[in-house]
Amino acid sequence: MATYNINSAFKMNSGYEIPRLGFGVYQTPPDETKEACLKALNDGYRHIDSAIAYRNEAGCCDAIRASKLPRSEVFFTTKIPPGLMTYEKTKKAVDWSLKTASIDYIDLMLIHAPYGGSAARKETWKALVEAVEEGKIRSIGISNYGVHHLDELEKHIAELEAERGGKGKGGIISVGQWEIHPWCQRDDIVEWCQKRNIAVEAYSPVVRGERFGEPTLTSLAKKYAKTEAQILIRWSLQKGHLPLPKSVTPSRITENATVYDFEISDADIAKLGHKEYTPVCWDPTVSGLDN
Repeated sequence: MATYNINSAFKMNSGYEIPRLGFGVYQTPPDETKEACLKALNDGYRHIDSAIAYRNEAGCCDAIRASKLPRSEVFFTTKIPPGLMTYEKTKKAVDWSLKTASIDYIDLMLIHAPYGGSAARKETWKALVEAVEEGKIRSIGISNYGVHHLDELEKHIAELEAERGGKGKGGIISVGQWEIHPWCQRDDIVEWCQKRNIAVEAYSPVVRGERFGEPTLTSLAKKYAKTEAQILIRWSLQKGHLPLPKSVTPSRITENATVYDFEISDADIAKLGHKEYTPVCWDPTVSGLDN
């Protein structure tokens, strides 16, 4: 069993490392983002996951500066929303994010969802590849793609290599992000990524608290003397995922990072797993290629 600590990282296909524990800021109000992120950084988090759609990129990076940590020690992610998925709009969005956040580079930029159709997905990916070549972004990836979208992306990469001058010119998939927890494990997507060394990030790892109180979860929390949230975050880490818990409550921010002083047994990891497929968030993975 892998032994993790708060500094554990995943070596991406891009060559860069990404901290295995991230701090999510979905729906965190812009005026609360800096304080929440600064608390997280003070607690040892070194990975903040934002998005253009969240409207809080500035607060995230204000916190990085206020922390006095070197920029190189904090991993910052943002995402291209469906409404900006054209070549030109994506190029402008990258520059907009850099300006809004007042940073020199973005560690990771994801396509937030596969909406927009095949041509839009290819154009957006091409724009991100060019942004990597220009030094604006270090690593790129996708979010909420189904296996059919991932297969299509590999075809787009091959096409771009042919169009742009050879191997490597089509870009490298470093990270994929999905809602993943015991009640939405997405085994097919996880397997696809693991075969290609693509980091699997898990948002909503504590299921928005909607499964707290379920017998198996509560019994494991009691057995390991941990909260139900800590059990779920540790489950995610031991499955090899990169969980992205979010909170604006200082005590919970600390609690969600206090998951390195225990290990869930293989039997209990299996016990917590479920065959049901019950997302609690949106689920673009099931959308068709023409959507």
